[in-house]
Amino acid sequence: MTMARIRIGLFCLAGAFAMAACGKPGDRTLFDGNYYPVKLQEDRDDRRAFTVSVRNTEQGLAGAREAGRHEGVRFCVETFGSSDIAWKNGGPDAPEAALLRSGGDLIFSGRCREW
Repeated sequence: MTMARIRIGLFCLAGAFAMAACGKPGDRTLFDGNYYPVKLQEDRDDRRAFTVSVRNTEQGLAGAREAGRHEGVRFCVETFGSSDIAWKNGGPDAPEAALLRSGGDLIFSGRCREW
């Protein structure tokens, strides 16, 4: 085997590792072209109630709102079969001054409605 073939093989192997580190295409949903990590926590006493926290809000408030809404809807659809949510304090549609923040995160609370 020549040195050129070895180098090409190593280059391809490095590229494969780099691609594997990126995850599968489509694993991350982008909002306004940005990725906003979200965390959803169920209420222990009421499984239909949840809280969503959205990080990286400095990338854009509109995208952060939609990321929070998306996570709430995903949870309700996957768990209860409906996308209808009763958001507390206006949820993602609340005026900017009314949005609940913790550190740099946006916090939304809601409850999945029954059919």
